[in-house]
Amino acid sequence: MEKFKTVSGVAAPMRGINIDTDKIIPKQYLKTIERAGLGQHLFAEMRYNEDGSEKPDFVLNQPAYREAKILVAGDNFGCGSSREHAPWAIKDFGIRCVISTSFADIFYNNCFKNGILPIQVTPEQLELLFDDADRGANATVSVDLATQEIQGPDGGVVKFEIDPFRKQCLLEGLDDIGQTLQRKGRIDTFEDQQKAEQPWLYGHAAE
Repeated sequence: MEKFKTVSGVAAPMRGINIDTDKIIPKQYLKTIERAGLGQHLFAEMRYNEDGSEKPDFVLNQPAYREAKILVAGDNFGCGSSREHAPWAIKDFGIRCVISTSFADIFYNNCFKNGILPIQVTPEQLELLFDDADRGANATVSVDLATQEIQGPDGGVVKFEIDPFRKQCLLEGLDDIGQTLQRKGRIDTFEDQQKAEQPWLYGHAAE
């Protein structure tokens, strides 16, 4: 998994509340298990007309936000079904950080497992960040995971809280598999001992 340390760039404002996972990645795109390419379908029903043309008023279709790395979203982002394709699509588009006042639990957990930093802030802080995001290409927002700070274009700083274990996993680029591989030596030692003590579990008799 790609490490997360800092991300700086334009933040795209998405003020709607209760944006669920079906809006993030509609169900017709869930047939694949490939993560690459899902970014083009991110927010597909909000982003494209029925003929496939772009809706010019949708935020990610606007020139200032086409390469946004940060998403500032309304309350209860990522609610709905527990599809992991949602963070896959967000990451593939190029967004590394989503900021809101609240997230659905499963979506929130899936973000950490896919190298995305979900940040919870107060309603007052969110409004400040929306103001920064509304300025488009004229404003750069920076997120520093190590210091747990969001810095706005005018130098204002928003501090955020994060679970220390999840923070460390993001900083080191460790998903569930990566965390397991860190313990490979202990796992190998346990398996060697078990093979010696209980060889029948491995399909052969003790020597």
